[in-house]
Order: sequence, then C-alpha cells, then structure tokens
Amino acid sequence: MTSVLEKTIRGAVTAGIGKLAGINRIGLKSDNPFTAGLHAPMREELTLEDLPATGTIPAQLDGRYVRIGPNPQFADPRGHHWFVGEGMVHGVRLSGGRAEWYRNRYIRSRALEDVAGLPAAPGPRRGMSDNVNTNVIAFGSQILALVEAGSYPAELSGDLETVAYSDFGGGLAGSFTAHPHRDPATGEYHAICYDAGNPGWITHVALDPAGKVIRELPIAVEHGPSIHDCALTPSYVVIFDLPVTFSMKALIAGHRFPYRWNPSHTARVGLLPRAGDADAITWHSVDPAYLFHVANSFEDEAGRVVVDCCPYETMFDGPMAGPFGRNLGLERWTIDPAAIAVERRILSGVPQEFPRPDERFFTRPYRYVWTVGLPDDASAEFFAAAPLYRHDLASGDTISRSFGENAVPGEFVFVPRGPDAPEGDGWMMGLVIDRANCVTDLAILDASTLEDVARVHIPHRVPPGFHGNWMPVV
Repeated sequence: MTSVLEKTIRGAVTAGIGKLAGINRIGLKSDNPFTAGLHAPMREELTLEDLPATGTIPAQLDGRYVRIGPNPQFADPRGHHWFVGEGMVHGVRLSGGRAEWYRNRYIRSRALEDVAGLPAAPGPRRGMSDNVNTNVIAFGSQILALVEAGSYPAELSGDLETVAYSDFGGGLAGSFTAHPHRDPATGEYHAICYDAGNPGWITHVALDPAGKVIRELPIAVEHGPSIHDCALTPSYVVIFDLPVTFSMKALIAGHRFPYRWNPSHTARVGLLPRAGDADAITWHSVDPAYLFHVANSFEDEAGRVVVDCCPYETMFDGPMAGPFGRNLGLERWTIDPAAIAVERRILSGVPQEFPRPDERFFTRPYRYVWTVGLPDDASAEFFAAAPLYRHDLASGDTISRSFGENAVPGEFVFVPRGPDAPEGDGWMMGLVIDRANCVTDLAILDASTLEDVARVHIPHRVPPGFHGNWMPVV
C-alpha cells in the first residue's frame, strides 16, 4: 500500500510539473484543428423532438443510437489534444418508425463544474481526473460512458443525463478502458487498462455479466504504453504493447496528451490465458506499429490466435493535436502461442478505421467487417469525405459506399435485424456530417448493400466524435 509520505511527495512533484507545463503551454500555437472548423464545439445542450426523416425507419428499431466525443467548449487551444476534450453524448431515440428526439448532454464531471458551473454528478472518483469522452455502451440495462487511463465510467439515464460515476460497486480499484469486450458465450467483459500515474503496470480487468469485478490482475510493463484496445478469444486476452508510450518531455512542454511514438520501446503482443497469472503470458514480437481498434479475434483450427485490426505505421510521432500517422488499412495478425513473432497479412491496403463486426460473432470465426475510410494523406482534422466499406472475408469482396464530396461519416455500428438473424443481416447506423450545409444525418443503411434505408435529419453539425452504439430497449 502506498504510504502517506510517498503520496505527499508524488503530489508535490505532480504539482511542480503541472506548474511548469502551464508556463510552457503559453508559448504553444493557438491554431488548433480540433477546437474549430469541423471540430468546433456545440455551445448549448439541446432537446429536439419529432425529427424529420426520409425513407422508412425500420419498425424493429426501438431504442437509442448514442455516440460520445469531446466538446472542447472551454478548452485553451494551446496544447489541446482531441482526446482530452470534455465528454458530450449525442443521441437519437427511435421507436415505431419515428425519430422521437435528439439530445446532446455533457458528461457531468467535476472538471466541467469548475469551468462551466454545471453541477457535477455524484459517485466515486479516481484522483483529479473524471473526464469521460471515448465510448458509450449498453451494459445490461444501463448505459455507461467510458474513457481509458483515468476516470471511472459514468452511468447515463435513458434521456442521456449523467446519473452517477461508478466503480462497479466498489470492485474497481484502478483505471478502466474505453473498450471492454463482451464474450457472447459467457457474458463476461474483459479489458486491458493502463494509467499514466502508474507507467510500470497495466491491468487485466474482468467483470461478470452482472457487472461485478471478478479479476483485476496487474501486469508489469515498461515506459507506460498507451493501450487503447485489446482482443479476446475463448482462451486468451490479447495485449497490444506497442511503441506509443508516456512522454514526460511532452507533458512538461505543455501538451495535454503526453503520449508519443517511442522507437526504443519493443513492439510485442501478449497472450494472457483468461484465468492465468501474469507469468503465464507469452510475448510475441511484431514489427513496430500502433493500433487503436480491433475488428474481431478468434482461434483457428490450429489453435492460433487471429486478430483483424487497423494498424498505423507510426502514431503521435511529434506534437500533433490529434491522431496523426500513416494508416496501413485492414490487416490480419496471427499469433501462434508456440512462435516467437506475429505474422501480419494485409486484407485491404486502403486507409480505414473504426472496424466493426456483427458483435454476436465476437471471439468466433466470422465473415463480415465494416470500416470507415480515411483520406489517403493524413488529414489535420483526421476525418474527411471518405467511403464506408463492407468486407466479405470469405469471398474477399469489398463493397464501397460514398456519401458525397462534402459528407464526412463517422463510425458506423452494425445492428442485427433480430436476435437470431444470420451474420450480417441487419442495418449499419452512424452519423454523417454535411459540411456544406452544417447539418447532420443519422444514416440507417442496409448492411448487405450499404444503400440508404432511412435518414434522420439533425438541423446542425454534430462534431465528429469517437464511438457510438445502438442501445435497444430492454
């Protein structure tokens, strides 16, 4: 247990670094693509009822599409990074073939209360950090907003108000993640979590279907790696220990997101037996790369672990205000538990991100994955007019859907037509910004053809965010 003296010393050092960072931040550039233009924040929370729509909203869709992202209304553009803006959720309620409402609401953090006077939600906190801005998921009958490397999750109401922060009933001691993966066979959730305050450790966190923490296993690492996502199979949790690590130099220089490309950090992938101790992990070398998101992961007939993902050649290789790096497309990484190195194979070399499968087939061999295209040359805004892709991994065929030269799509999520529908039978759902007219559509597409089924029209620009999900009424 950390002694009182150690905590006092650490607090004093942290305060000193924070003061120095604040001084240095004054000299940083004030033009920031993630506080203006496409990413300019919304200035108020809205409730819009009976939204207009074109096409036919499927009657089976009874629930909410909710997406989260940063809304840096109160941010100093100097040193600001897209990943650290105050969290805001945007949601559309669908029922009976109608779009009943659109709402946007801040996650009610204490930090937001300090700068905006909006009352903070109750519930436990981890230290000073309680900003939540990266993912929002249905967790049983709850809606949880998530972030990595810092705050506990925040529980939201059906109207998207922040109810309370949650440490899962006192069971979670450390940080959590933006990407817990649910095993459809067991209902368990698994995550690999990191924390800038503890750069020598990451943790494997597992929760049972009721949200009880059943495992919080510390794993020793070096340099404080940033681990945005993990992968899961029936036998293993897959750990991506890749060369983006904590940078004290970036922190002291005044940058709010202190992680940088670190060529001296060995790139490796770990296979942790789901019930094994840390010393049971096997580590496998991989060519230097970084990845944010996994499409799916499973074990093949030979017992090898297969992971489909969207890697980058490098990431954060300099003082960028967002995720700047050359995207390598969609790849398949195969890890033989008995082999030294990871085998990498290109499935599609076109730049793309936010891979999503039919989640009912997660941890199992599968056929379809949908991704959002990225510009060929990395954009200062990250997003640009780009197509949506549907990859058939069995046939090798890809369908592409463009939304137009002024249309900027975000992540799309697959929604099955019903609980027993075949894989890929359903709809794709996501937000598309019309830059020319400063409006946004919630697009509902046929998942097989990517053709329009319906469009819900939102009369303003919803700033690009990170992750969204469909949350059926249960």
